[in-house]
Amino acid sequence: MDMRHGSVAGNSTHNTGWRSVLIPACDAKSVCAEISQEKLLICLRRKIIEAFLTMTETVFTPALQAMPHVKSPTGDTLTKPFLDVCRLVLPVIDKFGASMSLVKSDVGGNIDRLDARYATDSTSYYLLYDIVRKEVADKTAKKSTSCTNGLLWLTRAMDFLVELFRNLLLNPDWTMQQASNEAYGVTLKKWHGWMAGAAFAVAMKLVPDRKKFYDLLGGGNLNSEIEKFVSSFSPILQENHNFLKSVDMDDLKSS
Repeated sequence: MDMRHGSVAGNSTHNTGWRSVLIPACDAKSVCAEISQEKLLICLRRKIIEAFLTMTETVFTPALQAMPHVKSPTGDTLTKPFLDVCRLVLPVIDKFGASMSLVKSDVGGNIDRLDARYATDSTSYYLLYDIVRKEVADKTAKKSTSCTNGLLWLTRAMDFLVELFRNLLLNPDWTMQQASNEAYGVTLKKWHGWMAGAAFAVAMKLVPDRKKFYDLLGGGNLNSEIEKFVSSFSPILQENHNFLKSVDMDDLKSS
């Protein structure tokens, strides 16, 4: 009887022991499942946000995506990729409306001039500065129709845009006209003759309202895109100036 009772008691204890093991195990599985679901939800949210940010491109996005390809593995500026970046900046100029129509025309013309030269011999002109070196050797670099002149004014126009957007980024209380005038003063003004200066002065009065302009630039993290544009493009443009200065071609003025 004692043995049977003991056996029953033993079984009871044994069963209770299993319950004490199984119940926490089930709870642990439940907790793990909840944690896994939570991690999955967090991951899904992150992917959705990343996809949304990718979809909400700004007008700067294509140019920013192209900039890493401007340099060769040895650090030389490649002709076609550089011109591609400049061409991708044209839609940015479009957002200024009629006020920058002359700038867009000038920029587009200089891109086309350099691109046409590149197309005549893509091997010889694979590197951007080789176009200038050839004209310097041929003593044609200082002509108003030269590719050297085109590169110089293309670089100066891009300087103006970079400086304008730097002003907008650093001075959130500035109007578009303030940002544009200051940028013009430190980039293009000293190189312009009277007629070009007068034309630019009129253009600066026609720039759009800052809020409207920002709306036109696109959604997403706009200030972040502007900052990347300024920080990524500035060194490329400065290198152009450094090279042009080394061959005495960085101080040409408009006629």
